[in-house]
Amino acid sequence: MKSDKTVAEVKAEEAANRLAIHGGAAVRREPLPLEFPGIHYLDEEEIDAAVRLLRSRSLFRFYGVDLQNEAVAFEAEFAQWLDVRHAVAVTSGTGALNVTLSALGVGPGQEVIVPAYMWVSVIAAVVNHGAIPVLADIDDTFCLDPKSVEACITPRTSGIILVHMSGAPGDVKAIRQIASRHHIFLLEDCAQCNGGSVDGQKVGTFGDMATFSFQMNKNMTSGEGGCVVTNDLRLYHRAVACHDVGYARDEQGRLVFSEPDYCLWGEGYRLDELRATLLRVQLGKLPRIIAAMHRSKYRIRKALEAFTGVRLRRIIDPDGDTGCFLITIYPDAETARRVNRALRVEGIVTCPQGVSNVVMTDWGLHLYYNVPSLVNRTSIDGRGFPWKLAENAGLERQYAKGACPAADDLFARSIILAIPSCLTDRDETDIIEAFQKVMRATSLSAT
Repeated sequence: MKSDKTVAEVKAEEAANRLAIHGGAAVRREPLPLEFPGIHYLDEEEIDAAVRLLRSRSLFRFYGVDLQNEAVAFEAEFAQWLDVRHAVAVTSGTGALNVTLSALGVGPGQEVIVPAYMWVSVIAAVVNHGAIPVLADIDDTFCLDPKSVEACITPRTSGIILVHMSGAPGDVKAIRQIASRHHIFLLEDCAQCNGGSVDGQKVGTFGDMATFSFQMNKNMTSGEGGCVVTNDLRLYHRAVACHDVGYARDEQGRLVFSEPDYCLWGEGYRLDELRATLLRVQLGKLPRIIAAMHRSKYRIRKALEAFTGVRLRRIIDPDGDTGCFLITIYPDAETARRVNRALRVEGIVTCPQGVSNVVMTDWGLHLYYNVPSLVNRTSIDGRGFPWKLAENAGLERQYAKGACPAADDLFARSIILAIPSCLTDRDETDIIEAFQKVMRATSLSAT
C-alpha cells in the first residue's frame, strides 16, 4: 500500500527515531533525580523533630538532662510496623549485621552461606567474626537460589544470610524451609527492602533474626542507622548486650550480670536519640515512599513487557516489591552494553554523583568478584585471619569470578536503574520513551 506521508514527514519521523548516540535528539536533557528514597520526603517535620530533641539537650539513649526516650519509642514503633516482638536500634546496617552474628554465636570453625549479589558489609561481618563465607549462586530473582543454597550446606554450616536485594524480596519461604530442615539459622538482610513483603508478611519476620539499614540510599533514612529485629527473646537479650557494653538490661535499664548467656562483649553500636527521632518521622512516611516507587516502577515495567527481546527480573510477590530498582535482562552482554550506552545518551542518567542505569558488572561492591579483599582473602592482622585459623582448616574457598556462574551471566546481561521516590509523570514517560526508542533501534522487537 502506498504511503500518504510526504518526504518531509518521513524525514521528520526518521529524525525523531534516530538514536541520540547516532546524532538524533535525546529524549531528555535534565538528569533524573538521585535515588535517595527517604531523603526526597524529608521536610519540616524532620526538622521540627530534630530541633525539639536538640532543645532537650539529651542525645544519649539511656540518660540525659531531659531524656526523650526516642530510641525506645522508635524500637517499639518499628517492631509494630513489622509485626515482630523485639527491635534493637543501632548505628548502621553494618553494625546490625555484626550485632546479629554475635547474638547468633558465629565464630571460627563455622561456615555462613552468603549470596553472590549483596553488599560488601554482609561478607565483612562474617569474616570479622572469624567465620568463613560460602558463596551461593543467585537466580533470576537476583537473590539466593534455593538449589544453590542446598548444595552449599556442609556439617560446618551454621547459617544462611538471605539478602533481599534491590528492593524486592528473595524466595524467603523456600530458604526458610532449607534452614529449618538443616537446623541452621536464617538471617534476613533487609537493608535494601525495608517495607517489602511476601504474601502479606513483611521481610525480616521469616528468619531467626533480621537486619535493616537507614543509610542515605535506603527507603527510610536518618543519614546512617540500622536495626536488629527478632521474635526470639534470648536472641534479643544477646543483641542488646552486644550492641551495648556487653550485658543485657532489665526493664528498668539496669545491666544484668547474673545470666551467663547474656554476659558477652560489647560493640558500642547504640543508636543516638537524634537519629531515632528522625527515624520515627520517616517511618510514618515509609508507606507513601514505597507506594510512589512501586507506582513508577510498575508503570515502566508494563511498557517494557511489550518487548520480547528483554526480560524483567522475576519478582516473587509484585505487591511486596518496594520498587526502588528496575532490573532488565538482555540476550547477551554486548546487547546489554549497547542498550545501556544508548539509554545514557538519551538522557537516562542522574547527576554526576549518582550511580544509576549501569550494566551490573559496573555495580561495584555489590558483586562478589568486585570485592578485592574477598577474592584475595585479605586479613587485617597480616597473618591470614580468619582464613588461616586452625579452626578453619579445610574450609578454604575460592571467590574469584567464576565461582557463581549463574550470577556472572546475569550480571553481564543486566542493567540496573534506580527508581527514585519523586519521579514525575514526565520523568516516567521519558524513561519509557527512551527504552522504547532504544529497543526498537536495537531490534528488541515489540509484541
